[in-house]
Amino acid sequence: MLAAARRELSGSSTSAKTVAAKAQPAPTDATAWFQQAVYTPVHDGIQNWIDSDLGRQVDGAINTVAGSYVIGNGADGTAANPDGGAGGWLLGDGGDGWSSTAAGVGGGNGGTAGFLGDGGRGGDGGAGSDGGTGGTGGFLMGLGGAGGDGGDGVAGGAGGAGGEGGSATGLAFGIGGAGGDGGSGTDGGRGGDGGDGAALLGSGGDGGNAGDGGIGGASTRLAALGGAGGNGGLFGEHGTVGHYGTRADTPARGDTSLGTTGKWITDSEGRVVILHGVNMVYKVPPYEPSASGFSDDDAQFLADNGFNVVRLGINWAAVEPEPGVYDDEYLASIQQTVQTLNAHGVYVILDMHQDTYGTTFGGEGAPEWATQTGGLPNPILGFPLTQFLNPAEQHAWDAFWSNSAASDGVGLENHYAQTWQHVAYYFKDEPGVVGYEIMNEPYPGASQMLPTMFGSPFFSAQQLTPFYNQVDAAIRSADPNTTVYFEPDADTNLGFPVYLGTIDDPNSVLSYHAYDYVSLGPLGSFPNAQLISDNAQAYAAAHGIPAFMSEFGGSSDSARIIGSMDPADQHMFGWTEWSYTGVGDITTFAPPEEEALVYDPSLPPEGDNVNTANLKTLAQPYPQVTSGTPQSWSFDDGAFDYTYSTQRADGTGNFAAGSETTIATPAVQFPHGYQVTVTGGHVVSAPNTTKLVIASDEGASEVHVVVTANPDGSAVTTV
Repeated sequence: MLAAARRELSGSSTSAKTVAAKAQPAPTDATAWFQQAVYTPVHDGIQNWIDSDLGRQVDGAINTVAGSYVIGNGADGTAANPDGGAGGWLLGDGGDGWSSTAAGVGGGNGGTAGFLGDGGRGGDGGAGSDGGTGGTGGFLMGLGGAGGDGGDGVAGGAGGAGGEGGSATGLAFGIGGAGGDGGSGTDGGRGGDGGDGAALLGSGGDGGNAGDGGIGGASTRLAALGGAGGNGGLFGEHGTVGHYGTRADTPARGDTSLGTTGKWITDSEGRVVILHGVNMVYKVPPYEPSASGFSDDDAQFLADNGFNVVRLGINWAAVEPEPGVYDDEYLASIQQTVQTLNAHGVYVILDMHQDTYGTTFGGEGAPEWATQTGGLPNPILGFPLTQFLNPAEQHAWDAFWSNSAASDGVGLENHYAQTWQHVAYYFKDEPGVVGYEIMNEPYPGASQMLPTMFGSPFFSAQQLTPFYNQVDAAIRSADPNTTVYFEPDADTNLGFPVYLGTIDDPNSVLSYHAYDYVSLGPLGSFPNAQLISDNAQAYAAAHGIPAFMSEFGGSSDSARIIGSMDPADQHMFGWTEWSYTGVGDITTFAPPEEEALVYDPSLPPEGDNVNTANLKTLAQPYPQVTSGTPQSWSFDDGAFDYTYSTQRADGTGNFAAGSETTIATPAVQFPHGYQVTVTGGHVVSAPNTTKLVIASDEGASEVHVVVTANPDGSAVTTV
């Protein structure tokens, strides 16, 4: 199994201390360099001494005189004593745990190293049993032992879980052990988590791979997940998540309605789809949009005004009210809202929303059981000050990013990933759901407070990126097709670059927020929204994925709203504005009524219940579906100008003549209808409809469309 290969790098075996050194790849970071240049030669020298005849004699004498085990390796575990013994308290590796050959009997744990040394490997589990935990690395320097592999199930049984990798949080240097692989069976065993590395020169161990399910019988639960990677230090790397298991008894799912092609969101026909819409997040119990009164007439209102997407908030505490317990009645309520929107042609991006971590700190998001305050003071200062200045909340974030164990012994990040797996499985066949957004505005916590003043490159690269890859893997284990959206850390809202690494999923979208925070009165606004969008474009282009502005606005100031929309249009990004309503918004800068498009969703969206100024600002014409590739669009002084090529977004040729492109032409912008000028195509929709349809002409490689308001309501004209 793959864990066996990883063990060559994390956790050593007492039966192989003196093997010849193998060629190692060039170091990629300071921790890897230190391991190769310093620790490995020192450790090998110590092991050669311990294994030599002279060493055994001298060490034995030292141990006898000291009256304790000072130097030496721990004994390997046996059937009678499965756990490996501890290494000498000064020098020595822990012994390996015993590998079970008996069904139902787990592997032994690896022994702990001394001041300098490696933890022992965890033993492999017998059939259907868990692997042992790797031993802890040395107090000063060392490697954590690899976790043992779980045993495969027999006679229709489940596979065992992989053992956890040993931690290696040495004062000077340490690399966590790799998690063991889970066994296969009717239900696959989960992979073991990788051990944590040292705070400075340290890297986390890789998570173990999960076992496959549906083998020897029908699965009784979702696919097993790979183990989380261990946390790395300032000059090291976070461990990678293990691969999830497969379920042999689960049929493959067909194509979803939307996906990605390079920088574009595309449909199943390869047409480019631009999404314009709003956020609908109900931040108080029961956390269901329907509880605010949001219903069919609201969906109709959105569709009538040209909006085709809603970023719909869901809540971790509502989905998983107790550890490992999921509330499908809550998800059924969300599903009803999804279906209501979809019936009107409006897509949904499910957004696992949080503000100020959870209700403990005056916000919403994490359940109380997942909120570890460390007993620190908890002053509720309001949004957003609580997030910055509350010690208890800072501790809660630190505990989360460290994957600290909940009361059931499962890490908080692991719980979050499992929650998303459950949500993705629930909605995998729901055609209206076109995106899963992993977390709203992730915050670094206290450990990143100083770097946060200048952006958070370490947090983004070494904690947030691995977390996203872990959750993405959990989603993909349940739903291989729906697009995953992910945000940079909250500091990018202030104009800092996007420091995220690569999310290992080509069907993913960078989701970012662009609030125009700094107003200069009659001189306009500080152009941070432009900078934020430019930063998003830079990251998206570098990684070959789309970007999407999932929040902006939060105001009735049209200049501020347009100040965010214009840069997004320049980059041809889609967007969802904050917010459809302020009802239930307990964490906001502006009074709820100022951010609302519709003041009270329980009432019809008409007349005085509609923020008509915001509606006219937001409900602009835009290309909803393009049979080709957009080149540019703009809307100025009542005129919409759009150019697109007929080439497919994937570069595999051109759309055939007559292929149709749909442009939203909301009545609020064209109350008396409009006129259309087209080159390279022709209008095929009815006059003055709210969805203008253009068909490309024979031989046209580019189509240019201009839509202007018609003051007298005369029919559409074409050129």
